Amino acid sequence: MTLSENSTVLVTGGAGYIGSHAVLALVDAGRTVVVLDDLSTGFRWAVPTGVPFVLGNVGDSALASRLIAEYRIGAIMHFAGSIIVPESVIDPLKYYLNNTANSRSLIAAAVTGGVKHFVFSSTAAVYGNPEHIPVNEDAVLKPINPYGESKLMTEHMLRDVAHAHDFNYCALRYFNVAGADPAGRSGQATVGATHLIKIAAEAACGKRDHVSIFGNDFPTPDGTGVRDYIHVSDLASAHLHALDALVSAPETNHTLNCGYGDGFSVMEVIDCVERVAGVKLDRRTGSRRAGDPATLVADNSRLLSHFSWRPKYAELDMIVADALRWERALETRDGIATN
Repeated sequence: MTLSENSTVLVTGGAGYIGSHAVLALVDAGRTVVVLDDLSTGFRWAVPTGVPFVLGNVGDSALASRLIAEYRIGAIMHFAGSIIVPESVIDPLKYYLNNTANSRSLIAAAVTGGVKHFVFSSTAAVYGNPEHIPVNEDAVLKPINPYGESKLMTEHMLRDVAHAHDFNYCALRYFNVAGADPAGRSGQATVGATHLIKIAAEAACGKRDHVSIFGNDFPTPDGTGVRDYIHVSDLASAHLHALDALVSAPETNHTLNCGYGDGFSVMEVIDCVERVAGVKLDRRTGSRRAGDPATLVADNSRLLSHFSWRPKYAELDMIVADALRWERALETRDGIATN
């Protein structure tokens, strides 16, 4: 079952990295979409031609309410927010505003406007330093940074709203998102990005003179942090499956890990980038960043059992190759790193 023909999907943060890939997946599937983004980290060019774009903040209740009524919104995919863990430690109030308070405003507008389905961009940071790896959705939730706390608070709001209203939701807990659209339509273009594969791809293309390694004294095989990397297009596909599941079973809610269940250390990722790019990178080791756990790897069995979703790009070499291809395309695309 899908949304009615007259219903539109509102994608907040749809001009950003992950949101733009979700928009592409929705459009490819024939869905009607409208994008709301303040372009603080997103790019106007990332929204496909023909998709309505509205410049504005997701916390603007009046704007959200107007869009819900004007475009007959039947579902919301909510990506807008702040995502940098070390920044959240330094400036926690920014994260509680952008990720929690603004989400509250959007959810309230959705309830008032009769929107019944909500897909939320959550994070594995809700687990903190999990006791067991891979971590499943029933693990104790103990965020160790304001980023994780701000996302967990929104999960709690969605849970409570779903109990009180004709409304269901899916919270997708992302692990480390990387790569780019294999067709080259979108990718990560944020200046000063903090994602390892993006940084290493920039270094491989000569845009950085080194790759920083934040800590080599973690309790991991080589001392560097271990993460589960998921291709952004596979993640976008998971959002479509989530939306269909919500529409098909409006009484059911979901909270699901989005990862592959494979962990790679920082050193292993850099090794992969060097291998795929055919270059050697200058590695410089520094101290740990505040709020970084040692290891985060997903148990994705619930996602695989609840949805028919299956990954298409679940190889680190494929993720890196798409990231490198995108990074090289940025060199020849005029104005790509501007709004």
